[in-house]
Amino acid sequence: MILSFPVLLALGLCLVPVQSKPAGILFCTDIFLKHFYFLNPILSYDSLGSSLVQECFEEAKKLVDDAYKYSREESLRRVRRQMVRPHDALRLMKQPRADTRTAVRSADYMAQTLRLLHDRVHRVHKRSLNATDLLSAEDLMSLAEITGCLGRVRLPNCRTTPNLNRYRTATSVCNNLNNPRLGASNTAFTRWLPAQYDDGISQPKGFLNRTFNGFFLPLVRQVSNNILATTDAGVVNDTEFTHLVTLFGQWNDHDLTFTPFSPSIKSFANGINCDESCENTEPCIPIAIPPNDPRLPTGPESCIPAFRSAPACGTGYSAYNFGGDPNNREQINALTSFLDLGQVYGSEEKLALDLRDLTNDRGLLRANTEFRDNGRDLLPFSSMETNMCATRQRVTNDTNAREVPCFIAGDVRVDENIALTSIHTLFFREHNRLARALKRINPQWDSETLYQEARKIQGAYTQMFVFRDYLPHIVGDDVMRKQLGRYPGYNPSVDPSVSNVFATAAYRFAHLAIQPKLARLDENYRENRQFPSVPLFKAFFAPWRVVFEGGIDPLIRGLVGRPAKLNTQDHMMVDALRERLFEFVQHLALDLGSLNMIRGRDHGLPGYNDWRRFCGLSQPSNQAELAQVLNNTDLARRLLELYGTPANIDVWLGGVAEPFVRGGRVGPLFACLIATQFQRIRQGDRLWWENPGVFTPQQRAALSKVTISRIICDNTGIRAVPRDAFNIASRGNRLTNCSNIRSLNLSAWREPRPCSNNSDTENRSRWIQEPKPRFVDPVWCQVTLIYAVFLGKIIS
Repeated sequence: MILSFPVLLALGLCLVPVQSKPAGILFCTDIFLKHFYFLNPILSYDSLGSSLVQECFEEAKKLVDDAYKYSREESLRRVRRQMVRPHDALRLMKQPRADTRTAVRSADYMAQTLRLLHDRVHRVHKRSLNATDLLSAEDLMSLAEITGCLGRVRLPNCRTTPNLNRYRTATSVCNNLNNPRLGASNTAFTRWLPAQYDDGISQPKGFLNRTFNGFFLPLVRQVSNNILATTDAGVVNDTEFTHLVTLFGQWNDHDLTFTPFSPSIKSFANGINCDESCENTEPCIPIAIPPNDPRLPTGPESCIPAFRSAPACGTGYSAYNFGGDPNNREQINALTSFLDLGQVYGSEEKLALDLRDLTNDRGLLRANTEFRDNGRDLLPFSSMETNMCATRQRVTNDTNAREVPCFIAGDVRVDENIALTSIHTLFFREHNRLARALKRINPQWDSETLYQEARKIQGAYTQMFVFRDYLPHIVGDDVMRKQLGRYPGYNPSVDPSVSNVFATAAYRFAHLAIQPKLARLDENYRENRQFPSVPLFKAFFAPWRVVFEGGIDPLIRGLVGRPAKLNTQDHMMVDALRERLFEFVQHLALDLGSLNMIRGRDHGLPGYNDWRRFCGLSQPSNQAELAQVLNNTDLARRLLELYGTPANIDVWLGGVAEPFVRGGRVGPLFACLIATQFQRIRQGDRLWWENPGVFTPQQRAALSKVTISRIICDNTGIRAVPRDAFNIASRGNRLTNCSNIRSLNLSAWREPRPCSNNSDTENRSRWIQEPKPRFVDPVWCQVTLIYAVFLGKIIS
């Protein structure tokens, strides 16, 4: 049988590895053996038809659905009994939701169906066969369809999308008209270098305990203990940049990257519970504890439970289904790859709609109906059954303390820490402020227009703040000039998709710039006596601190009024992240450094030298050369004692160990990777704020003058801020009264009514450029003009 090229391109099938089969799962095997032994001694296309595919799919579906159900019920049980462990907190926060969950479920259906088909073929033939030799083109099409994977790669029709040239879709589908899914949410991260998996296809680096470049990879927890450890007393403060730089980086990361975990806490293949076993079996990827660990118990059954990132449909062992490379398992980015403030508005249509206040025609986002912050709005509460944020009684040791639900926003990590929550609240309020202001100057605008225009303005904010105010502090002036200078224009051939190495390694550099405390300051920028600064490990999942402990103003002052932690080679990661992450639940806290490195191995990221080669940098081959790159002989020695060769160093660790580039806060490797990513994000975004036609020249001029300091002034009770909120206050950056900080001039957004006698041709021409301007009722226009003339005025 010969399959047509389009079928092979979309549906060619690849076999999964043999894994142990759960007890009692025999039905699909029995069907296969019945086909094999009784229908035809030679497997033919007719004998292995739709019935086998359907039966194996139904078996796989039951396996996946049962595992999902068990995991959900177990999570609910733990939350209700207040038995949530630190790894539960991380796993629940990284759970796929809505359409992301559908995408992950489809990938699991496909992977398990293929595993069962492979097991049946292997059992009979005692060797691997390609299932395309056994299944017809119709069966292959059916398999892709019934698992749901086909729908994940089918291209949408952009012609039916309204206002395509004016507003972004929530998912960013159709940003690129030639490739509508490019940069959209719930698509795979892109690769700049081929993945390096243990089996060449899917298994994490180190899973099979094989050597790389002649050496075994060290345990990530051992690396964390030997290289990253520091104490709070050893923290060095940054002398230039405020703590807002650090938290803004996290805020910005949550606009671009979210890698969901598998929803299952037990193995599909053998039923092993990842919480109860230290065995490496999908989706478990436990972090082994080295001997003599200073905090954690050691031994073969001692590990920190961790979970693999969910695979994308049509990648890894199922890649042939979509014409892809079967040597690459890819991970899902649940967010869009564009700077569109998705953490405020959501990266899926359903969530975006749920966050809106649809009870009126003002284009607002929903606000909290129970609490306010000194008369200002707070984010709405989540309605989810699992309240991960019921931490107040345990943290305060007060069983009578009132708990509150988690907040909800466009990104699920809104409650991760209260400083991040405060920035979320700031931009949520700014949307509603903008929508109300636009309504005043354009009373004829409907709710949809008000919402979309305010959202569009905020999208321009984040693009401008990131490129103008944030990135120069990170990658330094030289890299900014070479890679991120003047806007070059939109290029539809540029892929803006977030790369795996950016999301999994490079943009996690700021974990080493987080202070062990979140400062809360009073109106004089001194320690708030009523609500003093909070240890970071007591600020996780704590929206109650915002509700009951002074709101966001003290936290915002703390971010702009206190310095960031300086990442130094001998004081890297504070205990709150390395030894006390999510410790509010149990003392078996997580280690963020170990998690970063195991995640890189889970994703098959190449090693340190491969990425330095990608960036045109030298590749050290011995201790002397590594010491020269790091400008630190002792650090080079300690790294090679662990890794054996510089080539094996986990890219995240190698990146954060490098000395800073001039004017930046990362080394040459991460400066290159971060700048390359943002270069592609900007150039591959059809709706970038500087692209002609997205905004008018007058609007761009108004937007270019906005600062984050003004956003703070407009949406808090803070009356004085540093003019540059990212730089520490100094003689050249004094605290400035809000009345002296320029506001956004919205006059360029005033829409002239077609019936008015407005002679402002420039303003009128803007609306001629836009698709289908809204027209006002002609009778109303006539009455208005007569009334205006009577008053001696002309309404503009």
